[in-house]
Amino acid sequence: MKQYLMGNAAIAHGAIRAGVNLVCGYPGTPSSEIIETIYKLPHEGMHLEWSVNEKAAMEVAASCAYSGGRALVTMKQVGLNVASDPLMSLAYVGVKGGMVIVSADDPGPISSQTEQDTRRFADFARIPVFDPSSPEEAGDMIIKAFEYSEKYHTPVLFRPTTRVCHAYSVAEAAESYAPHHYEGFVKDSEKWVIFPRLSHQNHGMIEERNVRIGEDFSTFEYNTCENPSSKKAVLASGISYMYAKEYLKDRPDIRLIRIATAYPLPEKFILESISGAAEILCLEELSPYLEEQILKLAGKHHLPLKVYGKLTGHVPAMGENSSDIIGDILDKYLGKAPATSAPAATLPPLPKRPPMLCAGCPHRASFYAVKTAMKGKKAYYCGDIGCYTLGNAMPLDMVDTCLCMGAGITMAQGFAHTDPEAVSFAFIGDSTFFASGMTGVVNAVYNEADIIVCILDNSTTAMTGHQPHPGTGRNMMGHVTAKISIENILKGIGVKKIETVNPLDLEKAQNTIKSCALLKGVKAIIFKSPCIAIEKSEKKCTITADCTGCKKCIREIGCPALVFKDGKMHTDTSLCTGCNLCAQVCPFDAIKEVE
Repeated sequence: MKQYLMGNAAIAHGAIRAGVNLVCGYPGTPSSEIIETIYKLPHEGMHLEWSVNEKAAMEVAASCAYSGGRALVTMKQVGLNVASDPLMSLAYVGVKGGMVIVSADDPGPISSQTEQDTRRFADFARIPVFDPSSPEEAGDMIIKAFEYSEKYHTPVLFRPTTRVCHAYSVAEAAESYAPHHYEGFVKDSEKWVIFPRLSHQNHGMIEERNVRIGEDFSTFEYNTCENPSSKKAVLASGISYMYAKEYLKDRPDIRLIRIATAYPLPEKFILESISGAAEILCLEELSPYLEEQILKLAGKHHLPLKVYGKLTGHVPAMGENSSDIIGDILDKYLGKAPATSAPAATLPPLPKRPPMLCAGCPHRASFYAVKTAMKGKKAYYCGDIGCYTLGNAMPLDMVDTCLCMGAGITMAQGFAHTDPEAVSFAFIGDSTFFASGMTGVVNAVYNEADIIVCILDNSTTAMTGHQPHPGTGRNMMGHVTAKISIENILKGIGVKKIETVNPLDLEKAQNTIKSCALLKGVKAIIFKSPCIAIEKSEKKCTITADCTGCKKCIREIGCPALVFKDGKMHTDTSLCTGCNLCAQVCPFDAIKEVE
């Protein structure tokens, strides 16, 4: 049965069709909708979870795959870094059942810290990688990925990029769910317990096996070559192949080669596909991985082939490809003048719209409380990954550093040790605290750091779509579970000063911060207030005739619901949530809550 599906939904349907037994992962754009879609589909008998982080997910899935079951792990490309420790060992140990790791790459980057390329990681880990070019292809190819994983007893990577994950097309939908039958775990410490001797032995096996996989991939149905007699060739992968195919649909004189399995390289297929070509243009996102492989093959086999791509400047070295970008590249490569058209009417440039905290977001109040409490004092503000990263924007300007998930707590310790006269703050969200913040607090207590940990607890994983986490009291199986208390965790670690305060009570929040700043050691402030996107407010604020137009409210907190017009401030009632932060900032008591 065909349906119009988002790429991530097509992957979810494909996993259901494959009878996947266990699905786990950690939310991260652009991969989050895979697990959320599976939850909505028939999955009785499957275990489904949002794991506490990607490393935990990888290890949970490993046991299923050791038992012969089919396991799916989902994450974004930076999550693969977190999961790399177990994955590298899994590459050596191997699996019995099918284990597919979806690592969604984010060219641009659109919503990530990096533009890293999962194909490079596959090469590094010596495990196969699948690179779909459309939602329909992704849904079908993930079934093949499970089959190859089982055939060669190895975890495999599955690498959709943002435009495959979030594009829509007609794809095969799952009509029912039949769990894959598996034997169960068979104890064998010679196989499943990793030791140096086993790793050395298996490394040799992996290198031999990858040659066989490369040969197998040479007949893989998604590695294709069109118009094989043409002298001029284009080689593409992922979404870039779809852009190139659309552009070249009326050009039978151009050879179009698609590579869906970048590693192990389908060498025999590529040599056959490029045979007789005089020049080839490589279209790919992120790194010039395939371009480098073609150059190596051409050199190894002494082929008189000119290779163009990122390394030659014919393709942008960074960023996301689009149909327009690929069209321009192919115009130049084929010596075609760009299409001319009547000049478009001159339009004013679109206003810049930087990302910002939502109107009424409690994080704005948390940042503002710290900023005003520390006025006149030297302080460092270490941020983290999540909505609260947006605290870096003016006028708040409250994020001095942001490296990766959980790093804010440990980086604050570094500042505290190198500049003891300053007050070092670490900001982290509740979901991120569970994912990667707890070890940083342990390190701070153990190494006697002098920091203030600010946990911005809005009771959800907001930036990636409001997924549950251990502190929400429910899990992805739909079960109500015990809420894990952040305060109790901090107490158990040994944090002596722990305060919980509503950041929208500005004066109390400021006093709490000032009292913590006077103490030595590790202190924690839990700024607790729900995300306004999940706990809707009917309250509104209005600005009275007492307003002098001083604009302190908008200058100090920058709430998008505040508008300056006709010499006075106004509230945009379509955005205002009545949080009252602006009323507490106003020096003239000119902002009131609407009754």
